[in-house]
Amino acid sequence: MSNLDYLNSGKIRNDWTLAEIEAIYNQPFNDLLFAAQLIHRQNFNPNEVQTSTLLSIKTGACPEDCAYCPQSGHYNTGLSKEKLMAVQKVIEKAQQAKKNGATRFCMGAAWRSPREKDLDVVIEMVRQVKDLGLETCVTLGMLTDEQAGKLAEAGLDYYNHNLDTSPEYYEQIITTRSYEHRLDTLQNVRDAGINVCSGGIIGMGEKINDRYGLIKQLANMPEHPQSVPINMLVAVPGTPLGEVEKLDEFDFIRMIATARIVMPNSYVRLSAGREDMNEQTQSLCYFAGANSIFYGEKLLTTANPEAEADSILFKRLGIQPEQRHHSKEQVEEEAAEIVAKGVAKAAEETTSSKKPLFYDATVGNARGATEVN
Repeated sequence: MSNLDYLNSGKIRNDWTLAEIEAIYNQPFNDLLFAAQLIHRQNFNPNEVQTSTLLSIKTGACPEDCAYCPQSGHYNTGLSKEKLMAVQKVIEKAQQAKKNGATRFCMGAAWRSPREKDLDVVIEMVRQVKDLGLETCVTLGMLTDEQAGKLAEAGLDYYNHNLDTSPEYYEQIITTRSYEHRLDTLQNVRDAGINVCSGGIIGMGEKINDRYGLIKQLANMPEHPQSVPINMLVAVPGTPLGEVEKLDEFDFIRMIATARIVMPNSYVRLSAGREDMNEQTQSLCYFAGANSIFYGEKLLTTANPEAEADSILFKRLGIQPEQRHHSKEQVEEEAAEIVAKGVAKAAEETTSSKKPLFYDATVGNARGATEVN
Protein backbone atom coordinates (compact mmCIF):
# COMPACT_ATOMS: atom_id res chain seq x y z
CA MET A 1 0.00 0.00 0.00
CA SER A 2 1.40 3.39 -1.00
CA ASN A 3 1.40 6.30 1.45
CA LEU A 4 -1.41 8.00 -0.50
CA ASP A 5 -3.49 4.82 -0.47
CA TYR A 6 -3.11 4.78 3.32
CA LEU A 7 -4.11 8.44 3.59
CA ASN A 8 -7.17 7.76 1.42
CA SER A 9 -8.18 4.67 3.43
CA GLY A 10 -10.88 6.35 5.52
CA LYS A 11 -9.28 5.38 8.82
CA ILE A 12 -10.47 7.46 11.79
CA ARG A 13 -7.53 9.49 13.05
CA ASN A 14 -6.92 12.53 15.25
CA ASP A 15 -3.21 12.94 14.53
CA TRP A 16 -3.10 14.31 10.99
CA THR A 17 -0.05 16.27 9.88
CA LEU A 18 -0.09 19.28 7.59
CA ALA A 19 1.99 17.36 5.03
CA GLU A 20 -0.53 14.50 4.94
CA ILE A 21 -3.46 16.85 4.38
CA GLU A 22 -1.50 18.65 1.68
CA ALA A 23 -0.86 15.32 -0.08
CA ILE A 24 -4.57 14.45 -0.02
CA TYR A 25 -5.68 17.89 -1.21
CA ASN A 26 -3.20 18.04 -4.10
CA GLN A 27 -3.62 14.57 -5.60
CA PRO A 28 -5.02 14.49 -9.14
CA PHE A 29 -8.59 15.81 -9.11
CA ASN A 30 -10.21 12.60 -10.34
CA ASP A 31 -8.26 10.52 -7.81
CA LEU A 32 -9.26 12.90 -5.02
CA LEU A 33 -12.96 12.70 -5.88
CA PHE A 34 -12.81 8.93 -6.37
CA ALA A 35 -11.23 8.43 -2.92
CA ALA A 36 -13.72 10.81 -1.29
CA GLN A 37 -16.68 9.10 -2.93
CA LEU A 38 -15.52 5.64 -1.83
CA ILE A 39 -15.18 6.80 1.78
CA HIS A 40 -18.52 8.58 1.57
CA ARG A 41 -20.23 5.36 0.45
CA GLN A 42 -18.65 3.43 3.31
CA ASN A 43 -20.25 5.73 5.87
CA PHE A 44 -23.36 7.28 4.31
CA ASN A 45 -26.04 6.75 1.71
CA PRO A 46 -24.47 8.57 -1.27
CA ASN A 47 -27.87 9.61 -2.57
CA GLU A 48 -29.17 11.29 0.58
CA VAL A 49 -28.49 14.83 1.79
CA GLN A 50 -29.39 16.15 5.23
CA THR A 51 -31.41 19.38 4.97
CA SER A 52 -31.39 22.15 7.57
CA THR A 53 -32.98 25.58 7.70
CA LEU A 54 -31.16 28.51 9.30
CA LEU A 55 -32.97 31.44 10.89
CA SER A 56 -31.41 34.63 12.26
CA ILE A 57 -33.20 35.11 15.58
CA LYS A 58 -31.21 38.24 16.50
CA THR A 59 -29.63 40.28 13.72
CA GLY A 60 -26.89 42.92 13.60
CA ALA A 61 -24.87 45.06 16.04
CA CYS A 62 -22.51 42.23 16.96
CA PRO A 63 -19.50 43.54 18.95
CA GLU A 64 -17.09 41.16 17.21
CA ASP A 65 -15.03 42.40 14.24
CA CYS A 66 -15.10 39.33 11.97
CA ALA A 67 -13.87 40.75 8.66
CA TYR A 68 -16.37 38.76 6.58
CA CYS A 69 -19.51 39.44 8.57
CA PRO A 70 -22.19 42.02 7.67
CA GLN A 71 -23.63 41.67 11.18
CA SER A 72 -20.59 43.19 12.84
CA GLY A 73 -21.24 46.55 14.48
CA HIS A 74 -17.79 47.65 13.30
CA TYR A 75 -18.85 47.96 9.63
CA ASN A 76 -21.49 49.86 7.70
CA THR A 77 -23.19 47.32 5.46
CA GLY A 78 -26.70 48.76 5.56
CA LEU A 79 -27.94 45.89 7.72
CA SER A 80 -30.63 46.89 10.20
CA LYS A 81 -30.31 45.91 13.83
CA GLU A 82 -33.10 43.63 15.02
CA LYS A 83 -34.00 42.51 18.55
CA LEU A 84 -34.28 38.90 19.64
CA MET A 85 -37.20 37.34 17.82
CA ALA A 86 -40.30 36.29 19.77
CA VAL A 87 -40.59 32.58 20.53
CA GLN A 88 -43.90 32.19 18.68
CA LYS A 89 -42.47 33.78 15.54
CA VAL A 90 -39.56 31.35 15.63
CA ILE A 91 -41.92 28.40 16.00
CA GLU A 92 -43.92 29.56 12.98
CA LYS A 93 -40.69 29.67 10.95
CA ALA A 94 -39.76 26.21 12.20
CA GLN A 95 -43.15 24.81 11.22
CA GLN A 96 -42.68 26.20 7.70
CA ALA A 97 -39.17 24.76 7.53
CA LYS A 98 -40.47 21.31 8.44
CA LYS A 99 -43.22 21.64 5.85
CA ASN A 100 -40.54 22.43 3.26
CA GLY A 101 -38.64 19.26 4.12
CA ALA A 102 -36.00 20.37 6.64
CA THR A 103 -35.10 17.91 9.40
CA ARG A 104 -32.99 20.32 11.44
CA PHE A 105 -33.76 23.89 12.45
CA CYS A 106 -30.80 26.13 13.21
CA MET A 107 -31.10 29.43 15.06
CA GLY A 108 -28.37 32.06 14.97
CA ALA A 109 -27.93 35.16 17.13
CA ALA A 110 -25.37 37.92 16.54
CA TRP A 111 -23.84 37.92 20.02
CA ARG A 112 -20.33 37.70 21.42
CA SER A 113 -21.88 35.46 24.06
CA PRO A 114 -25.48 35.17 25.28
CA ARG A 115 -26.75 37.00 28.37
CA GLU A 116 -28.54 34.73 30.81
CA LYS A 117 -31.97 36.30 30.23
CA ASP A 118 -31.54 35.85 26.46
CA LEU A 119 -30.30 32.29 26.90
CA ASP A 120 -33.50 31.44 28.79
CA VAL A 121 -35.54 32.59 25.78
CA VAL A 122 -33.39 30.55 23.38
CA ILE A 123 -33.79 27.49 25.60
CA GLU A 124 -37.57 27.83 25.31
CA MET A 125 -37.18 28.07 21.53
CA VAL A 126 -35.12 24.87 21.53
CA ARG A 127 -37.72 23.01 23.57
CA GLN A 128 -40.62 24.06 21.39
CA VAL A 129 -38.79 23.37 18.12
CA LYS A 130 -37.92 19.88 19.37
CA ASP A 131 -41.59 19.33 20.15
CA LEU A 132 -42.20 19.75 16.40
CA GLY A 133 -40.02 16.70 15.72
CA LEU A 134 -37.10 18.71 14.33
CA GLU A 135 -33.46 18.47 15.34
CA THR A 136 -32.19 21.70 16.87
CA CYS A 137 -29.01 23.69 16.41
CA VAL A 138 -28.02 27.12 17.71
CA THR A 139 -25.07 29.46 17.21
CA LEU A 140 -24.88 32.11 19.92
CA GLY A 141 -21.17 32.93 20.20
CA MET A 142 -18.99 31.87 23.11
CA LEU A 143 -20.44 29.61 25.82
CA THR A 144 -19.40 28.84 29.36
CA ASP A 145 -19.58 25.25 30.56
CA GLU A 146 -22.64 26.17 32.63
CA GLN A 147 -24.45 27.64 29.61
CA ALA A 148 -23.60 24.59 27.53
CA GLY A 149 -25.05 22.43 30.30
CA LYS A 150 -28.32 24.37 30.27
CA LEU A 151 -28.66 23.95 26.51
CA ALA A 152 -27.95 20.24 26.84
CA GLU A 153 -30.67 19.91 29.50
CA ALA A 154 -33.09 21.58 27.10
CA GLY A 155 -32.29 18.85 24.56
CA LEU A 156 -30.19 20.85 22.09
CA ASP A 157 -28.84 18.54 19.38
CA TYR A 158 -26.07 20.66 17.77
CA TYR A 159 -24.07 23.78 18.61
CA ASN A 160 -22.35 25.66 15.78
CA HIS A 161 -19.11 27.51 16.46
CA ASN A 162 -16.80 27.76 13.45
CA LEU A 163 -13.03 28.02 13.61
CA ASP A 164 -13.18 30.14 10.43
CA THR A 165 -9.58 29.55 9.29
CA SER A 166 -6.17 28.31 10.42
CA PRO A 167 -4.63 29.52 13.70
CA GLU A 168 -1.93 31.30 11.69
CA TYR A 169 -4.32 33.39 9.58
CA TYR A 170 -6.94 33.91 12.25
CA GLU A 171 -5.76 37.32 13.49
CA GLN A 172 -6.12 38.68 9.95
CA ILE A 173 -9.85 37.91 10.16
CA ILE A 174 -10.82 38.69 13.76
CA THR A 175 -9.13 40.44 16.69
CA THR A 176 -11.92 40.59 19.29
CA ARG A 177 -11.88 36.87 20.10
CA SER A 178 -8.94 34.48 20.20
CA TYR A 179 -8.63 31.09 18.56
CA GLU A 180 -8.42 29.57 22.04
CA HIS A 181 -11.76 31.15 22.92
CA ARG A 182 -13.30 29.22 20.05
CA LEU A 183 -11.64 25.95 21.04
CA ASP A 184 -12.73 26.44 24.67
CA THR A 185 -16.36 26.90 23.63
CA LEU A 186 -16.22 23.76 21.50
CA GLN A 187 -14.80 21.82 24.44
CA ASN A 188 -17.60 23.08 26.70
CA VAL A 189 -20.15 21.97 24.10
CA ARG A 190 -18.50 18.58 23.73
CA ASP A 191 -18.30 18.07 27.50
CA ALA A 192 -22.03 18.83 27.77
CA GLY A 193 -22.81 16.01 25.34
CA ILE A 194 -24.03 18.28 22.52
CA ASN A 195 -23.03 17.46 18.94
CA VAL A 196 -20.39 19.84 17.59
CA CYS A 197 -20.94 21.73 14.34
CA SER A 198 -17.71 23.45 13.34
CA GLY A 199 -16.02 24.31 10.08
CA GLY A 200 -14.69 27.37 8.32
CA ILE A 201 -14.65 29.76 5.40
CA ILE A 202 -12.34 29.72 2.41
CA GLY A 203 -11.73 32.49 -0.07
CA MET A 204 -10.87 35.14 2.55
CA GLY A 205 -7.45 35.87 1.08
CA GLU A 206 -5.77 33.05 3.00
CA LYS A 207 -2.85 31.03 1.62
CA ILE A 208 -3.38 27.43 0.63
CA ASN A 209 -1.47 26.28 3.74
CA ASP A 210 -4.17 27.96 5.84
CA ARG A 211 -6.76 25.70 4.23
CA TYR A 212 -4.70 22.68 5.17
CA GLY A 213 -4.36 24.15 8.66
CA LEU A 214 -8.12 24.56 9.08
CA ILE A 215 -8.75 20.94 8.10
CA LYS A 216 -5.95 19.82 10.44
CA GLN A 217 -7.48 21.68 13.41
CA LEU A 218 -10.92 20.19 12.78
CA ALA A 219 -9.67 16.64 12.18
CA ASN A 220 -7.39 16.63 15.21
CA MET A 221 -10.05 17.60 17.74
CA PRO A 222 -10.58 14.99 20.50
CA GLU A 223 -13.59 13.87 18.44
CA HIS A 224 -14.33 14.91 14.88
CA PRO A 225 -17.16 17.46 14.68
CA GLN A 226 -20.40 15.68 13.90
CA SER A 227 -21.13 18.41 11.33
CA VAL A 228 -18.48 20.29 9.31
CA PRO A 229 -19.78 23.29 7.34
CA ILE A 230 -17.44 24.39 4.53
CA ASN A 231 -18.29 27.92 3.49
CA MET A 232 -17.18 29.84 0.41
CA LEU A 233 -16.86 33.52 1.25
CA VAL A 234 -19.84 35.66 0.35
CA ALA A 235 -18.13 39.03 -0.14
CA VAL A 236 -20.40 41.71 1.34
CA PRO A 237 -19.73 45.36 0.42
CA GLY A 238 -18.86 47.41 3.48
CA THR A 239 -16.89 44.61 5.17
CA PRO A 240 -13.06 44.46 4.95
CA LEU A 241 -13.42 41.42 2.66
CA GLY A 242 -16.02 43.02 0.43
CA GLU A 243 -13.66 43.26 -2.54
CA VAL A 244 -11.78 39.96 -2.20
CA GLU A 245 -11.21 38.08 -5.44
CA LYS A 246 -13.66 35.25 -6.05
CA LEU A 247 -12.44 31.78 -5.16
CA ASP A 248 -11.69 29.17 -7.83
CA GLU A 249 -14.53 26.66 -7.44
CA PHE A 250 -12.19 23.71 -8.02
CA ASP A 251 -10.37 24.76 -4.84
CA PHE A 252 -13.68 24.68 -2.99
CA ILE A 253 -14.49 21.18 -4.28
CA ARG A 254 -11.03 20.03 -3.18
CA MET A 255 -11.78 21.30 0.35
CA ILE A 256 -15.04 19.35 0.44
CA ALA A 257 -13.31 16.16 -0.71
CA THR A 258 -10.40 16.56 1.71
CA ALA A 259 -12.77 17.12 4.63
CA ARG A 260 -14.67 13.97 3.67
CA ILE A 261 -11.49 11.87 3.53
CA VAL A 262 -10.02 12.95 6.87
CA MET A 263 -13.35 13.08 8.74
CA PRO A 264 -15.18 10.04 7.33
CA ASN A 265 -18.08 9.94 9.80
CA SER A 266 -18.84 13.66 9.84
CA TYR A 267 -21.60 15.32 7.89
CA VAL A 268 -19.87 17.72 5.49
CA ARG A 269 -22.11 20.69 4.83
CA LEU A 270 -22.10 22.55 1.55
CA SER A 271 -22.78 25.86 3.22
CA ALA A 272 -22.50 29.57 2.36
CA GLY A 273 -21.66 30.50 -1.21
CA ARG A 274 -24.05 28.12 -2.96
CA GLU A 275 -25.99 31.06 -4.39
CA ASP A 276 -22.96 31.79 -6.60
CA MET A 277 -22.39 28.16 -7.63
CA ASN A 278 -23.88 26.66 -10.74
CA GLU A 279 -25.55 23.25 -10.62
CA GLN A 280 -22.47 21.51 -11.97
CA THR A 281 -20.27 22.79 -9.14
CA GLN A 282 -22.84 21.82 -6.52
CA SER A 283 -23.16 18.37 -8.08
CA LEU A 284 -19.40 17.83 -7.90
CA CYS A 285 -19.50 18.85 -4.24
CA TYR A 286 -22.12 16.18 -3.55
CA PHE A 287 -19.96 13.64 -5.38
CA ALA A 288 -16.96 14.78 -3.32
CA GLY A 289 -18.81 13.91 -0.12
CA ALA A 290 -20.96 16.89 0.83
CA ASN A 291 -24.13 15.49 2.37
CA SER A 292 -25.72 18.40 4.21
CA ILE A 293 -27.08 21.77 3.09
CA PHE A 294 -29.01 24.74 4.37
CA TYR A 295 -32.40 24.63 2.71
CA GLY A 296 -34.11 27.96 2.06
CA GLU A 297 -33.61 31.42 0.66
CA LYS A 298 -31.36 32.99 3.30
CA LEU A 299 -28.28 32.15 5.40
CA LEU A 300 -28.63 34.52 8.34
CA THR A 301 -28.24 37.67 6.21
CA THR A 302 -26.89 36.46 2.85
CA ALA A 303 -28.66 34.79 -0.05
CA ASN A 304 -29.04 31.03 -0.42
CA PRO A 305 -30.70 28.98 -3.18
CA GLU A 306 -34.43 28.63 -2.67
CA ALA A 307 -35.75 25.27 -1.49
CA GLU A 308 -37.53 24.73 -4.82
CA ALA A 309 -34.25 25.09 -6.74
CA ASP A 310 -32.63 22.52 -4.44
CA SER A 311 -35.53 20.12 -4.96
CA ILE A 312 -35.22 20.40 -8.72
CA LEU A 313 -31.46 19.70 -8.61
CA PHE A 314 -31.98 16.80 -6.19
CA LYS A 315 -34.48 15.28 -8.60
CA ARG A 316 -32.07 15.61 -11.52
CA LEU A 317 -29.32 13.93 -9.50
CA GLY A 318 -31.50 11.23 -7.95
CA ILE A 319 -30.81 12.58 -4.46
CA GLN A 320 -33.35 12.34 -1.65
CA PRO A 321 -33.49 14.53 1.47
CA GLU A 322 -32.31 12.45 4.41
CA GLN A 323 -35.04 11.50 6.82
CA ARG A 324 -34.45 11.95 10.52
CA HIS A 325 -33.35 8.62 11.97
CA HIS A 326 -34.02 7.77 15.59
CA SER A 327 -31.83 5.39 17.59
CA LYS A 328 -33.54 2.82 19.80
CA GLU A 329 -32.56 4.90 22.83
CA GLN A 330 -34.08 8.06 21.30
CA VAL A 331 -37.33 6.26 20.48
CA GLU A 332 -37.59 4.87 24.02
CA GLU A 333 -36.74 8.26 25.56
CA GLU A 334 -39.29 10.13 23.43
CA ALA A 335 -41.94 7.50 24.15
CA ALA A 336 -41.28 7.85 27.88
CA GLU A 337 -41.64 11.64 27.59
CA ILE A 338 -44.98 11.26 25.82
CA VAL A 339 -46.23 8.85 28.50
CA ALA A 340 -45.02 11.15 31.29
CA LYS A 341 -46.80 14.14 29.72
CA GLY A 342 -49.98 12.08 29.36
CA VAL A 343 -49.86 10.94 32.99
CA ALA A 344 -49.26 14.50 34.20
CA LYS A 345 -52.14 15.82 32.12
CA ALA A 346 -54.48 13.09 33.36
CA ALA A 347 -53.50 13.82 36.97
CA GLU A 348 -54.14 17.50 36.44
CA GLU A 349 -57.56 16.84 34.92
CA THR A 350 -58.48 14.47 37.76
CA THR A 351 -57.41 16.99 40.40
CA SER A 352 -59.45 19.77 38.82
CA SER A 353 -62.55 17.62 38.24
CA LYS A 354 -65.71 18.56 40.12
CA LYS A 355 -66.71 14.88 40.33
CA PRO A 356 -63.80 12.98 41.89
CA LEU A 357 -63.83 9.20 41.68
CA PHE A 358 -62.60 7.01 44.50
CA TYR A 359 -62.64 3.36 45.46
CA ASP A 360 -64.70 2.56 48.56
CA ALA A 361 -63.73 -0.85 49.91
CA THR A 362 -66.71 -0.83 52.30
CA VAL A 363 -69.21 -0.91 49.50
CA GLY A 364 -70.10 -4.43 48.58
CA ASN A 365 -71.44 -3.91 45.11
CA ALA A 366 -69.91 -5.78 42.22
CA ARG A 367 -68.19 -2.74 40.75
CA GLY A 368 -66.83 -1.43 44.07
CA ALA A 369 -66.71 2.16 42.90
CA THR A 370 -68.85 5.04 44.00
CA GLU A 371 -69.29 8.37 42.28
CA VAL A 372 -69.81 11.26 44.66
CA ASN A 373 -72.09 14.10 43.52
